[in-house]
Order: sequence, then structure tokens, then C-alpha cells
Amino acid sequence: MKNLWVSVVFFWLVCVRQRADSCPAACTCYQRRAEVVCNEVPLSEYPSDLPENTHMLTIQFTNISSISERHLNATPQLRELHLFSNQLSSLSPHLLRGVPHLTVLDLTGNKLSHLPAEVFSHAALHSLVLKNNMIEDGSPDWLPENSTLTWLDLSGNHLKKMPTELLQKLPHLENLDLSNNQLEMLPVKSLDSLTKLERLNLQNNQLKSLDASVFANNRNLTYLYLARNKLSQLPADIFSQLSHLKLLSLDDNRLSHIPVGLLDSLKMLDEEGLDLTNNPWLCGGTMKYLWKWMLENKEKVFLRQTVTCAEPESLKSRAVESLKESEL
Repeated sequence: MKNLWVSVVFFWLVCVRQRADSCPAACTCYQRRAEVVCNEVPLSEYPSDLPENTHMLTIQFTNISSISERHLNATPQLRELHLFSNQLSSLSPHLLRGVPHLTVLDLTGNKLSHLPAEVFSHAALHSLVLKNNMIEDGSPDWLPENSTLTWLDLSGNHLKKMPTELLQKLPHLENLDLSNNQLEMLPVKSLDSLTKLERLNLQNNQLKSLDASVFANNRNLTYLYLARNKLSQLPADIFSQLSHLKLLSLDDNRLSHIPVGLLDSLKMLDEEGLDLTNNPWLCGGTMKYLWKWMLENKEKVFLRQTVTCAEPESLKSRAVESLKESEL
């Protein structure tokens, strides 16, 4: 009886060892760091026979079009899942139920448009990247209440409005990237719950105006990207609470002037931390504040020689910093 028991245990250990050492033929396995990489291989289905102890899995540039909870159940110790540039068009509900230790999920460059409720629940995610997909709405149903996310990237999608209800579930968020979408406005209180936000990227959208209080609760904001929008004016106190700001990009907008006092609270700007290039600056009396500020903070202005007048005709293409007060 004892010998039978020893044989059973030995057989079980062999099976477990074989399961741990297995590796899909099209992939490369790094046993020491429990990592699997399937890169530019002819996969059309999620790989089977993955090592059960896999901590990091990268599948990129394949023809995989769907992934389900059943697939992920095979690797319960998974910490990071990178699914870059595949053909994913759907994700199953409760996708992460079998991988409770997962903290990083990257779905960049797929064909995702509509995602099911609770798709990102069941795991304490810290980083969620949905960059360059076809998503039109950010649903609060994706995530649990009081989500642990600190990094959310929804850039390069088809968002036309701020996913406010989704953001309200993200009190720990530090980085939010909504660049390269079609956002036309930011609702007044849309960012209020993001009190820990440090980096906000809104560049390359369709924003025409911003409310004076839209950043009032984001006092930890350090990097703010507003380039390549359609902003023609800014409220004088819109940045008044952003005393930690190190970088502010306002380039490629429609600004002809900025109001008196707009930049006064930005004492922490890095060297070349303010980008004002490619705006149609009107070099008249309304330019005096910015002209003086630039002379006093030359080192903080990015490519300051290229911040030039668009009007009047007599000053066209002149660098703002080169002007004399009498010309204004």
C-alpha cells in the first residue's frame, strides 16, 4: 500500500512538472522569470499548453480574434498580460475571474469596440491600456467600485465625450490618457474624483473651450497636454490650483492671446516646460502680459523663438520675445 501511495505521488509530481515545463510550439518560454512570449507567429487561437506558473504573457502581432475566461484559467498566477496588435474584436464577460493576481493588462492595437459588463472586474488591476482600438463609449460597468487602477490609457479610440461615470470609479488614478480621440468638451465636474491625478493627456481632440473649474480638484497634476485642439481662449484662473505643474502644452490651438494672470501660479514649470508654438498670436495690447511673462521666464518656454505673431501684418512672423513694448 505504501509503495502504491509513493507511485501515485510520484506520478502526480511528474504531471505537474510537465505542465509547468510545457511551452507552446510557436512561443518562447523563459522559465526562470516565468515569462512566455508569442511574437509574430501564425496563431489564430489563444495558445494552449501554457506553463501553469506563467507570471507574464506577451502575445503580439498574431491573428487571435477573441479571448475568454476559460483561456486565462490555465494560468492562474498571471501578473501581466500584453496582447499588443492582434485581431481581438471581443472579450468575454468576467474575463479576469481566473487571474486574481493580474495587475497589468495591455490590449493596444486591436479591434475592440463594445466591451461587456464586468470585463475588467475580479482582478486588482493597476494598469489598463486600451490604446488604438475602436471604442466609442467608456462604460462604468467595466470596472468594480473603488477600482485600484492607477494608469488608464484610452488614447486612439473614437470617444466623443468624456467617460465621466467611468472616471468616478477611479479614485487612485495617477495617469489618464485620452489623446487622439474626438472629445468636444469636458463636463465641469468630469475630473473632480481624480484627486491623485498626476498626468493628463488630452491632446489631439476637438476641444473648443474649457470651464474655469475643470481642473480645480486635480491639484497633484504635474503634466498636462492640451496640444492640437481648437482652443481659442482660456479662463484666467483655469490653472490657478495647479501649483505642481511641470509641463503644459498648448501648442497647435487657436489662441490669439492669454488672459492676465493665467501663468502666475505655475512656479514649478520645468525648463522648456511651456509650449505655445503654432498659435495665431495677435500682437497688440492683449499680448503685453504674455510678452512680459516670456521675458521674465525665458528658460521655461519651449522653442520661444518660434512663438511668433500672426497679426497685425506689420509684425507678422516676428518672435513675440523680440518685440518692444512700444510695438504692443
